[in-house]
Amino acid sequence: MRRHEFQPGRLIAGIVLLVAGVLFAVDARGGLEIPWWVLVPMIGAGLSLAALAGWAAYIVRRGQRREEAGEGMPSGPGRGY
Repeated sequence: MRRHEFQPGRLIAGIVLLVAGVLFAVDARGGLEIPWWVLVPMIGAGLSLAALAGWAAYIVRRGQRREEAGEGMPSGPGRGY
């Protein structure tokens, strides 16, 4: 039995923010010189990708729940008409 549903949007957001944090820490220690115009778009693009993945996962889960509940096209008397 699964304890929770897989959420790919949170996974992508976490990875992107973790990488940005590591790059920022390396820059702060003087290991690399990373300009701000690299990190800011990377974070923005990563969060946008995470939002897209989360939205797609939501659509898939919603479709699976409808199938499990037997909801589909209304049929028969008194079913949506």
